[in-house]
Formats: sequence, structure tokens, C-alpha cells
Amino acid sequence: MKIRFSVAIVGISICVPLFGAESKPEALADPIPQKIEMGAISVTLEDFVRVPSMDDSANPMQTNNAYARIQYMTPLPDNTGRLAINDLRGVLYLTDEAGSDPIVYLDLRMQDVNFDDSTFPNETGLAGVAFHPDFANRGEPGYGRFYTAYSAPSNSGIANYLDDASDNHESVIREWTATSSEANIFSGTSREIFRIGQFDQNHNIGTLGFNPASNRGEPDYGMLYASFGDGGGANDPREFGQSTGEPMSSIIRIDPLGGSDGSAYGVPEDNPFVGEIGFAPEIWAYGLRHPQGFSFDIDGTMYICDIGQTQIEEVNIGQAGANYGWRVREGTFATAFGIGGVRPNPVYPKPIDEKEFTYPVAQFDHDEGNAISSGFVYRGSSIPELYQKFIFSDMVTGRVFYIDTDDLEPGNPTTIKELRIEFFGQERNVADAIGFPNTYSRGNRAGLRLGIDSKGELYFLTKGDGRVRKMIPGS
Repeated sequence: MKIRFSVAIVGISICVPLFGAESKPEALADPIPQKIEMGAISVTLEDFVRVPSMDDSANPMQTNNAYARIQYMTPLPDNTGRLAINDLRGVLYLTDEAGSDPIVYLDLRMQDVNFDDSTFPNETGLAGVAFHPDFANRGEPGYGRFYTAYSAPSNSGIANYLDDASDNHESVIREWTATSSEANIFSGTSREIFRIGQFDQNHNIGTLGFNPASNRGEPDYGMLYASFGDGGGANDPREFGQSTGEPMSSIIRIDPLGGSDGSAYGVPEDNPFVGEIGFAPEIWAYGLRHPQGFSFDIDGTMYICDIGQTQIEEVNIGQAGANYGWRVREGTFATAFGIGGVRPNPVYPKPIDEKEFTYPVAQFDHDEGNAISSGFVYRGSSIPELYQKFIFSDMVTGRVFYIDTDDLEPGNPTTIKELRIEFFGQERNVADAIGFPNTYSRGNRAGLRLGIDSKGELYFLTKGDGRVRKMIPGS
């Protein structure tokens, strides 16, 4: 029988197994031996727009020399066909579905909001944007309002959480109220609604979003979701993954217009942990390492792309109250911190769960890619073969994958196929075709993210050349 006990060292609980070395589980050198096969669906990419080049504020250069650190593209909820593109360096651009030249809608560097992207240009900066569903509905409380997620220097404000642990920077959500929703250059006011301290330079705030399937009068209408990583470093050094007193490693859900009693926002009464001792009430789901990208399908299903440590990249379905297992789980496997007495970074066979975890619906290991970046369910009409499939990208290798969304089951990962992508008449990998030098390792880095328009068509955003390309049927 294997007996364990826990010992506390400097406030950290370590699981120490009492058994001989011969009984310790073996690290999995190849946790997912099945290879991802090339699918039958082929697409090509059509030049759409290019944003202007900018420089990082950090000097000397800290990471790769991206042309533009474009992160996401999202439609405005106003039936105009306008699209917003955020660049981590601080600029929010507007274009439209006709491919008009991007114009600067809002430059956070020119606003008195303590914007700072210098700590780690690959991840800090203008990380996300979301427009209130009533953005264009004059007379409604949400009229003209949109939200940005960005980085600010430590001690530039008072954080809602981890104010004394903001060693590196702070992640901020700010509400902007445009005087006119129809204007293509922002004019109006803003206010900060949420702030959290970050002890390290990465794994910070990511995506902002509203559930498009919720209608006015329903509980989820106008509720703002935001993703947070574990605060940075390797192996979740402050154990935020499974701690619940602060909303790191979480998807939070707040009411941005519901503040009272001095609070800048409200906490929805139907959040899963409201009233539970030891839980920050903003938490909607937790146990995520670096959920930099999430998206909603038109039916309200949330898909979470969680970047792994050194082994497993995950696609999870968002569920209220879910615990996705980090740092004791990575994908459907155990980490060293979920077993004890073994070396970190590899993964191990999963033991019997002593608590309930929600596992991925799809996963791949680092034989196939390095970092899952973003994904959307395809609802466009130009590529019928992809309809209702979830398309997701690996930001480093530039490989793009897809899965069927029917009958997805957490803990029973579905089959992943690779999308065939044509460049200049040839089937090529994104990193090989349009990548730029990878300062982290040999070869090129794709710097690839995905964007979407109001019709559900998908776009490739590449940082090396600052271009947005529309996905259209292949030959």
C-alpha cells in the first residue's frame, strides 16, 4: 500500500509519497503517441489588411522583432461590418469586412491610463477588447461601452486582488464610453473597473468576451468574462492554479455596469462560488495555466485554449464551477505536483482523482506543436466542409487544427485533424511561409492568431508581417 503525508514548507503544501523509487511512476516521454493526421479540408489565404508597424517600448529588444503584435480581430456588435484589431503595443484599430485600411480607433499610449507594454512585449500590453452587446443601442446603459484588458506598472493603482504581490506589473480591465458608437475615432470617457497584481512578466490577463447567445433580460446578458493565467514563471510557483482566494488561473465573470457601494462592478448572484468561504466570488471557472484565448460559439458554448507547460496543449469547454486541474493536472495527465516525489515538467499517468476535475475535449503534445493560441467555431459559409468545426492554431509552429464539435466529452479527447493551408499556390506551413526569426529556439516562429468577422468567417493574424489574411476555399 502506498502511504502519503503532507508537509508544509514556507506555506507550500508538498505531497510526499512513502514508497521506494522502484514504485514511483515513470515519466511519459511521449504522452500522446498518436500523430495528428492531415485532414482532407484545404483552404487558402487571401490578403485582407495590414496594420502599421510599431516598435516595442522596451529597449533593448527583449523578445522577437514582430512587425506588429496583433492579437485578435473581433466584430463590433452594430451590424456595420466594422472589425476591431488589437495590437499588444497599445493600439486598437478599426477596419471592416470590405478590407478597408485600418485606422487608429484608440491609442492607449496617448491616454492617461498608465498603459505599459515594456515588461514583456510578447504578452504584456493591450491583450484584449470586448464591446458591450448594447454598444450600438442608444438609450441602453451599455451604449457606447467597450472594455480593454491591458498591462499597467506596479503601484499605478490599487488592485482588487494581490495588491501587495504586484512585483512585476498589474493587469487592468478598463471601461470606455464612446460619445457616439458610430464614430471611427474614439472620443469619450473611461474608468477602471478591475485590477490584479502580477508577480511575473507572463501568464497574465488574456481575452475579454460577452456571451453572444444571451438575450436582453436573461441572466448572462451583458456579463463580462475575462481570462487570467497563473501569474507566470514555470510550474505555477505560487500555486495559484488550485488556490481560490484570488482569481488567478481563472475565467472570471462580472457585471461591468452593476457596481454599487463603491465597487466599480457587480458580481452576478448566479456565479458558481458566490457565498462560498475561500472563493473569490468573481471566479466562474479555475485551474487553468494560461488560457490566453477563449471564444464563444453562437449557441453560447465557450471554448478555452489553455497553453501548457512543456507537454500538453488543451481545448476545454467552459463550464461554470469547473476546476481544470492545473497545476496538479496537465491535460488528461498528472504533473509531478499531483503525485509527489518525481521530477517536474514531464507528465505522468493520471492517478485516481481525489477531487473532481474537468478534463479537455481535445489535446495535443509537444511533438505536434508548442503553444495553442486561439480558436473559433467556424460559422461562415465560404467553406461548407468546415461548418460547425472548432478551428484552432499553434502560435509557434503555425499549424492549424480542427475538431468536430458534435458529442464532445470532457476527459475523452476527440480526434484532431490538421487543416491544409495553401500559400502562393502551394501547401505550406504558416511558419515556413511567412514566419519570422524565433528568438527562443531555432527556425521561424509563426506568431499566429485567429480572428473572426460578423458572418463567422475566419482570418489568420501573423505578427511577423502584421498582416490579416482571410481564409477562403482551397484549390
